[in-house]
Amino acid sequence: MKMKNKSIVLATLLAACLPLNAQKYKGVVDKSIAVIGGETILLSDIESEVQQQRAVGSSSDRDLRCEILEATMEGKLFLMQARLDSITVGGDIVESSLSQRMDYMRTNLGGDEEMEKYFGKPLYKLRQEWRKALEDQSLMEQERYQVASKIAEITPYDVQQYLNNTDPEDLPIVPVKYQLSQICVYPDRQAAAVAVREKLLSLRERIMNGEKFSTLARIYSEDPGSARRGGELGMASKSIFWPAFSDAAMALRPGTISQIVETPDGFHIIEVIEKKGDMFNARHILLKPQYTAEDQERAFARLDSLKTQIETEEMDFPLAARFYSEDLATRTNGGQMADPSTGSSYFEIDQLKPADYTAIKDLEPGQISEPVASLDNEGYMQGRQGNLVYKIIRVDKILPAHTATFENDYNQILEYVQMQKQQEAVDAFLEGKIKDTYIVIDPMFAECEFSREAWNARK
Repeated sequence: MKMKNKSIVLATLLAACLPLNAQKYKGVVDKSIAVIGGETILLSDIESEVQQQRAVGSSSDRDLRCEILEATMEGKLFLMQARLDSITVGGDIVESSLSQRMDYMRTNLGGDEEMEKYFGKPLYKLRQEWRKALEDQSLMEQERYQVASKIAEITPYDVQQYLNNTDPEDLPIVPVKYQLSQICVYPDRQAAAVAVREKLLSLRERIMNGEKFSTLARIYSEDPGSARRGGELGMASKSIFWPAFSDAAMALRPGTISQIVETPDGFHIIEVIEKKGDMFNARHILLKPQYTAEDQERAFARLDSLKTQIETEEMDFPLAARFYSEDLATRTNGGQMADPSTGSSYFEIDQLKPADYTAIKDLEPGQISEPVASLDNEGYMQGRQGNLVYKIIRVDKILPAHTATFENDYNQILEYVQMQKQQEAVDAFLEGKIKDTYIVIDPMFAECEFSREAWNARK
């Protein structure tokens, strides 16, 4: 089962796993390891971040503590300037981020008690510390944004100067891009939903008559992650799951079986094993609507007929899309496809769904693909793959891969130059602050090779 997609905000999220020289930190009493102006960094601050990184399963080939220390020191420079600039923190954003972090950690570690044991602190103390860290993180990010935003407006002259002064071999390479249009036909979702509901009702009845939920989950559930565990999901916060799923689970008594629950992932029956506050452990059986070969044959025959009419000029593609395509997002534009994340009508190869690219990779502009089974963009912003859809695709334009030019790729170069100047502004800010700020770094970090040479000079 896919959990509801949430962005987990973690302060100075870097890499994780114990470095090779971690042994030297064991048994050291908490102490100040760096002073940045009026700000102090404690060894416990670094160790707390190490614990959080290990808890979320990250990894790093470098010395994690050195990476965290450098990021923390740079953050302190932004934090001090943010206070001088009287930047404020949005409380709602911080509380939302704190709740996400708490829920994520509780789920990863198996509950409140396990979380307190792992961090060696009560929950209220963790909340206090993490709230303060997230407030500081918000101030740092706002200040960094302000520093980066102070660059002068990028003009066409700046873009041309960049092109003139950059070795052609170092200029950005614009990959091949496609402009595409589609006509889509969906299978009969209602009939497939009825069939999957009937199968789940049958499984529920078998469980009610004495068969083990876990055994049937292993055999029938289409959630591979939990099926091999007998459908068990593990103790997790209710906020991690789709609302319909968590609402149904929280309403159940342990040992009871839910009615059929529909979520964007499919259809479920649920058995709650244990509940603690707003967390629960449950088993589920997930079934997804299945479509038959006859569904595909009917859709392909319809799309083939439309393709023939377009190729024989009985109908043009945009008109056919407006009248016959079942994809609401593209049919009003004559079938023209757009990237749901950017709105751009041009796609690089890795932005195309695999089935779509396979269908059009050998076509020339103006040619139409054979019917293909693919996925739509429904649920894209929720991190889902989409629903089954059958389609034909016309290649409208192909922009070959090429070295970026002023005439053809102005916007892309403009963005590149802007990002470059923003990074230069941030680097200049940090270099200046490191030079002018009172800084002390403890000798226990003398072996760290910081990525910014100015820090190495201050050890």
